[in-house]
Amino acid sequence: MHLREVPDMKNNNQHTISLLVNNKPGVLIRIALVFARRGYNIDSLVVSPANDSSFSRMTITATGEVKTLEQIIKQLNKVVDVIHATDHTDDVVVERELVLIKLSIQPEQRSEVLQVTDHFKCQSVDISKDTLTIESTGSTEKIDALVTMMQDYSIMEVVRTGKVLMSRGLTAT
Repeated sequence: MHLREVPDMKNNNQHTISLLVNNKPGVLIRIALVFARRGYNIDSLVVSPANDSSFSRMTITATGEVKTLEQIIKQLNKVVDVIHATDHTDDVVVERELVLIKLSIQPEQRSEVLQVTDHFKCQSVDISKDTLTIESTGSTEKIDALVTMMQDYSIMEVVRTGKVLMSRGLTAT
């Protein structure tokens, strides 16, 4: 199991982009193609309905060069069904991610694992004779740290939502 590595090069880093788009078929593929044409890989993508059901919100996390991202943002804002696209990398926002981790554990390991999960404020969402599934929400860094801690046990599966964000205060996302 590998954790996501965030490159520490000055002009090549992770960006979080939010989009408000028309809720129509084909919008997602057009947006993905803008990234693909520039050779920009999407690390995570979350799509959900906006408070008005005729729109959807997208949060895209991608890693690459700043100049390429600036071009992508300009191109995204020209896509017909995109209302607006914004890079929130340097903005003050509320960010969260959700993770589900299924562990293969023996009964004698449960209390030890539950102590660790308590520290991370996890919820136990499923338990069986041989497995324990936990859920946690928080920053990407918190989720990465939790997954690292759980590597001491037998991880069967990890499912992460990807980052979602909202601008703070009166600023629209």
